[in-house]
Amino acid sequence: MGSFWFLYILNYNMSIAVWVGIIALAGLDAETGVVMLLYLDLAYEKWKQEGKMHTLADLRESVMYGAVKRIRPKIMTVSVILAGLIPIMFSHGTGADVMKRIAAPMVGGVITSTLLELVIYPAIYMLWKGRGFKK
Repeated sequence: MGSFWFLYILNYNMSIAVWVGIIALAGLDAETGVVMLLYLDLAYEKWKQEGKMHTLADLRESVMYGAVKRIRPKIMTVSVILAGLIPIMFSHGTGADVMKRIAAPMVGGVITSTLLELVIYPAIYMLWKGRGFKK
């Protein structure tokens, strides 16, 4: 969503260059989302094997344990991507128009991707796994 919002704010039309940026963003988001899910699953299975998975509070603790391990890698990934793409957004000269349209969806998308991966995905995982617990 962030990529489309950022494109709207910059008043960029959809073009081949914009789609290249969206496809690059989709690949990055798919990879980091799968890694987050892997960490959440590993934490859930660890709690289960240790016999600590009895209540929703235990589930919440395991989800927090798994999600917190992904904070630094995700922030580092986002920082490096933004450090590389923000200068492109301010560039001028030959080819700058095309490069800006490739970078724009990635800049907007990587910001919302961070919020999704670190806040929304763990919450959805907790709702999904929490269905099996009795109240």
